[in-house]
Amino acid sequence: MLQRTSKAAFLPGAFVFPGGALDPDDASEQALRRVRGLDDATASARLGLASGGLAYWVAAARECFEESGILLAWDEKNHSVKPERANSLEHLREPLNAGSLLFSDFLEKENLFIPAQEIAYYSHWITAPGRPRRFSTRFFVACAPAGQQGTHDRSETVHSVWVSPREALERGKRKEIELIFPTRSTLADLASMRTPGEVFEHASKLGDIEVNAACWALDHEGSQRLFRRADPPYYEIHWSDPEEKGDTCFVIQPDIPKRLDQTVTRITAPNPGMMTGPGTNAYLLGRLDGGGGLAVIDPGPAIDAHVAKILEAGAGRIRWILTTHTHVDHSPAAALLKSATGARVMGLPRPTDGNQDHSYAPDHVIADGERLALDGFTLRAIHTPGHASNHLCYLLEETKMLFTGDHVMQGSTVVINPPDGDMRIYLASLERLLALDVAIFAPGHGHLIGAPHREVRRLIAHRLAREAKVAAALLRCGPSTLEELVADVYDEVNPRLHPVAMRSLAAHLDKLVTEGRARQAAGRYILSAEERSAP
Repeated sequence: MLQRTSKAAFLPGAFVFPGGALDPDDASEQALRRVRGLDDATASARLGLASGGLAYWVAAARECFEESGILLAWDEKNHSVKPERANSLEHLREPLNAGSLLFSDFLEKENLFIPAQEIAYYSHWITAPGRPRRFSTRFFVACAPAGQQGTHDRSETVHSVWVSPREALERGKRKEIELIFPTRSTLADLASMRTPGEVFEHASKLGDIEVNAACWALDHEGSQRLFRRADPPYYEIHWSDPEEKGDTCFVIQPDIPKRLDQTVTRITAPNPGMMTGPGTNAYLLGRLDGGGGLAVIDPGPAIDAHVAKILEAGAGRIRWILTTHTHVDHSPAAALLKSATGARVMGLPRPTDGNQDHSYAPDHVIADGERLALDGFTLRAIHTPGHASNHLCYLLEETKMLFTGDHVMQGSTVVINPPDGDMRIYLASLERLLALDVAIFAPGHGHLIGAPHREVRRLIAHRLAREAKVAAALLRCGPSTLEELVADVYDEVNPRLHPVAMRSLAAHLDKLVTEGRARQAAGRYILSAEERSAP
């Protein structure tokens, strides 16, 4: 890590990684000829750019040498530069920094090459709007060549230290060194890994890397707050405030309409709780500032005040009422809305099992894949059973927003409650979402969910990890009841939630039984002989 000079215009005195801005020469033909193992098309795709991506690898190698004296380069025989040679080139850092020597000329003269496959793209940060200077910064990681120690440049940086990520974080907490948020976040990531090789392997295997663009939003009292990607409202703030004005409200308030974009307004029911989070989200679709009919997705529970708020927001234009499923926190208001508006109710009939809405009677039964061309927008229905056998998601084709009901919800995993809930079918329905072109999820509970495919993969991995815990507990404990297994399988969950967890536990066990990996007898579950003998 390098300490920036106190005279710096940006981050004076802070401890940072080597880095800096792209130079025009980084994209020159001469510089790019000196890169091995990567072409511009592949580099650009990795960074999410149309072109010019390879220049970032050049810049990473250049800045690393200029600022820290670490030379990430190969000779003509594809061997790393030895420390003796790197030391002999130390005097060229100053003219490189000053711009009197081009990095491409330096590489050409010394017959050196940039080993792009040894420099891995790691993350992308954009500073928050409203700052005097704003930066879009790509982070890369590389293993320092053996024997190269490096040092600060005594100009932009005045101190350097090799330090473990954990120690750097601890020193930052003690206020001994100043660390900005992206640096702290990166150090926290690195602290979970044991060796430089493990860090590089992790970085090399990362999938699509999303930008972490800090954003401002207001609470319900008008106070401004900064959000980053790990914060639950982050993606919703960016979606509802694409111009980054900082004037969107991040608080979900019961029955206060929240305009998410030009087509969608959310009205959250006043039914917060352990199973519903901040409440059930009803979505009003259509241009509120124009003509034409409006649609409501998941009107919510039959609460008169909530229905009145939907009617007020709809201003006499509600023509369609769609439901994702018929659990009692999602569909009972459909009958009240229909009575008040004459709107057409659409969805799938209620199942016979589970906590279903007995007042629900669709005027139109929606088919899987059916496209509903409404006034100025189109919804495509996707049958996603598992949480409920009649569960539907709706894709708004114009913006690629997917209304997920309880198939995917923010902040927690959904309960799978047999017999209508089925874990095996639920996982298959999640897999189905990976084939859809989706920009963002609009769940039945909580804020909008970004990076939808990553979220689906996370949910699948979480469920399969829980399934592995179920199988391990059965192997360890032998024939067991649900009550005997729940504390073992859900050991990280508050015991007061175990009665709810037992529903999903039963769904996991039913999946194992269906697949022949376990069997049930007299209320006890036991692994199959094949499963017990598996390595």
